[in-house]
Amino acid sequence: MSVTLYSTPSCAYCRLAKDYFKSNGVPFTEYNVASDQRKAEEMVRKSGQMGVPVIDINGKVIIGFNKPEIERALRH
Repeated sequence: MSVTLYSTPSCAYCRLAKDYFKSNGVPFTEYNVASDQRKAEEMVRKSGQMGVPVIDINGKVIIGFNKPEIERALRH
């Protein structure tokens, strides 16, 4: 399973996503798009969004901390 979280340090919903993954034992890779322009551009290409969090679970892109969508994507 591949989980990527595009976030910024000041994003409250990004913290919720990180806490959710950690408490459920889901390994993830986090990219700070505030300091990594290349990853910021990658996030926009994948999602069409400038806002965070953007979560990529096995190629399924989820905008925001949408817990039902995250749980659905993790089950598949």
